[in-house]
Amino acid sequence: MKKRILISLISLLLASTLLSGCGGQRAQKAGSEDPKEKKELKKFSIGYLASPGHVLYFVAKEKGFFEEEGLDVELFLFTNSGEGLNAISSGKVDAGSFGTAAPLTFISKGTDFTIFGGQQTEGHGIVALPEKAKEFTDLNSFKGKTIATVRLATGDVIFRAALTEAGIDWKNDLTINELDSPAAVIEAVKKGSVDAGIVWTPFIKLGEKQGLQIVKYSGDLVKMHTCCRQVALSSKIKEKPEDFVRFEAALIKAYKFYLENQDETVDIISKYAKVDKDIIKEETYGGHIYSIPDPDKDGVIKFWDLINKSGYITSDLNIEDYIDTSIYKLALEDVLQQHPDDAVYKKLKSDFKE
Repeated sequence: MKKRILISLISLLLASTLLSGCGGQRAQKAGSEDPKEKKELKKFSIGYLASPGHVLYFVAKEKGFFEEEGLDVELFLFTNSGEGLNAISSGKVDAGSFGTAAPLTFISKGTDFTIFGGQQTEGHGIVALPEKAKEFTDLNSFKGKTIATVRLATGDVIFRAALTEAGIDWKNDLTINELDSPAAVIEAVKKGSVDAGIVWTPFIKLGEKQGLQIVKYSGDLVKMHTCCRQVALSSKIKEKPEDFVRFEAALIKAYKFYLENQDETVDIISKYAKVDKDIIKEETYGGHIYSIPDPDKDGVIKFWDLINKSGYITSDLNIEDYIDTSIYKLALEDVLQQHPDDAVYKKLKSDFKE
């Protein structure tokens, strides 16, 4: 009930701000506003991981889309999803996208997060030394093995859910070691202290470049599963709803740039993910990761079912109460108002489901 009231309030607030704020300011831009007059930018902080999966943040920052939307954005780097979500929960950053497994786990434990947008779909993989990789012919091959992972990583949950679906008890039939970072997972695999490891982009290809072999991609286990979702405290969204609409609008513009300017996008990502550009390009445009700003409500609901059925969490919450698609909808309408004939934005609208 609390969520429904919150969403209703947000919708009313956003409707008025689009009439008197977003829409009004854009109308002034085309009319009487002095182009030399600089508007005051609103401070907005974002948590990120050094991964091509967070490309929309990097492009929006470097190409000025955040500023274009009236936001002065500061980016804060974290090592893993747990760290980033703790920063959001404590109010240190306004928003961030740290997988799907992690925010759903936080929600199941009582954190009042709202999922309001998307960023990454798929983008995880299992790697092993070549002599070990040939042993993994199917999911049953993981029985008796030791697998390294990062706690709360989306790929970790997808792996456990796939094992459960295949009738394998991941709690007893194999050993899962939870490490602090994908870099630590790669090192454990290289040293032979584990049989395989679950990592995310760019560590999949980075591991391959260091002599490891890719056993499976997460998309092979669950096709087009959600990963990084935009998350914020519900109270933050209620406090400044227009800022979140502007934030989403900047990411929508970044999405178009990412699709149409591959080489420059790779250059931009390389400023934040310190790996070779050829690895970045393979990871970003290689067909095993998709960077889409749509919140994908249906995908989050499906993931909620997976994470519960796998035994990773146990919760009877209605996850739909923690998903708000209205922010993305309003942002997309705003961008389309500026660019009504743009094919990329029109495709986003046709794909969107409330």
